[in-house]
Amino acid sequence: MILDGTRREEFGPGPTIAAVDARAYQIPTPQPEADGTLSWDATTMVVVRISCHNSEVEGLGWTYADTSCVELIKGKLTETIMDKPVLDVPAAWSAMQHKIRNLGRPGLVSCSISAVDIALTDAAARLLGLPIDRLLGRCHDQVALYGSGGFTSQTEDQLVDQLRDWTVRRRLPRVKIKIGESGGRRVDRDLERMRLARQTIGDDVELYVDANGGYSIGQAKRVGSALDEVGAIWFEEPVSSDDLAGLAMLRDCCSADIAAGEYGYDLPYFARMLPCVDCLQVDLTRCGGFTEWRRISAVAAAANRQVSAHCAPNLSVYAGAATQNFRHIEWFVDHDRIESELFDGTLDPDGGIVTPGPGPGHGLTLRSDAAATYAV
Repeated sequence: MILDGTRREEFGPGPTIAAVDARAYQIPTPQPEADGTLSWDATTMVVVRISCHNSEVEGLGWTYADTSCVELIKGKLTETIMDKPVLDVPAAWSAMQHKIRNLGRPGLVSCSISAVDIALTDAAARLLGLPIDRLLGRCHDQVALYGSGGFTSQTEDQLVDQLRDWTVRRRLPRVKIKIGESGGRRVDRDLERMRLARQTIGDDVELYVDANGGYSIGQAKRVGSALDEVGAIWFEEPVSSDDLAGLAMLRDCCSADIAAGEYGYDLPYFARMLPCVDCLQVDLTRCGGFTEWRRISAVAAAANRQVSAHCAPNLSVYAGAATQNFRHIEWFVDHDRIESELFDGTLDPDGGIVTPGPGPGHGLTLRSDAAATYAV
């Protein structure tokens, strides 16, 4: 094709979507886990695979959500995008967004759209022979991450072992623990665990805390003032993420960065939250996939805010590398374990910096043996 103005040949639409498959997998945790407001003993993942007409390329995406997403994906969403050009990912996303109007966007519907959008983006990148971050436009060759776990259900010895694994064996310069135990009814133990964490990791490692919305405003203010004592610089969901006024007030009185956003399912949610936080957390597998991620990060950039990726680490690397105002990835222990067990091609977080894979798409493939073991 010549682009000098004298001759121009149009690209064709390229391969179209031939089939969409969705399946759920449930992976038990090594032991029961808990944060400030929830406990669990297993994690459910819904995996989407998209195949193309006239091509052996297959796109792979997933969301951490309920098994009920499977029927929505295999039904209404598949009907909506079938036979559309694989490369026209935003058009497919818009069609899905329009189709689910009467179902309601937030929640499981958005998780379902996210998994499909991720699979479509992966397929488009593989068709062009590009990593996803190159398809979207790379901004960073590497992205930062922090180790995340520190469950309130852990004993002191278990917490210390996990922190040492992160900081000594894996050389992570940032770690996060859970506080807000029992809905904010164990503040004394929260403070003890924060001090233990600082004692364990030393002074050179950044310490983050996450209350998962467990505190009242008064509790969060008092805990926030104690964060300076242990040098914690990240206070995540000190109150419910729906309490925007509370987040804004705490942002004014706490020296630690106030962060929230992991339960955001659409662009307006993030636009409302922006004035109330120092850093916006975005979950690629909930917000609407790569297509919505790009719109959210642009809105955040307009307000001079950075975005941080919530979980799904092996996908979030590619979103982060293609985002100018990106801070870091939450390298969540559960998702790290699950993705390493279910997929070939996972990335190495050691050292606290991760590089996107060089292969096409996100480079991951589903292991058939592991999938069979955990299939719902």
